[in-house]
Amino acid sequence: MFGSLGFTELFFIFIIALLIFGPRKLPELGKTIGSALGQFKRASEDFKRTWEDEVDLEKRRPVEPKPAVNSMARSAEPTIIDADPDAARASAEKLAHATLPAVEEVEPQPVERTTPSVS
Repeated sequence: MFGSLGFTELFFIFIIALLIFGPRKLPELGKTIGSALGQFKRASEDFKRTWEDEVDLEKRRPVEPKPAVNSMARSAEPTIIDADPDAARASAEKLAHATLPAVEEVEPQPVERTTPSVS
């Protein structure tokens, strides 16, 4: 009936719900739960339909061919060399003569290994 719940389990759940909510509130509670489940079902079906529509649109969209990759090809964007070769040469010379900060060499220190004493 309801998965692995049998008649006995459902009967005990009904009795406990009757004791907690009372005979007047139980029909209202059932209507509320029923309408909530109906709204959830409609929302999930709407989501599923929207998802399927988007997948269909994506499948029907034409695939754009990818441009061939050529490592020797120049990019379409202008570079500093295209604009002013003298400025490019000056910036290359500036980079060539730039100095990096000095790195100090540190000698490794021996590590003392201690063993815990067992008391």
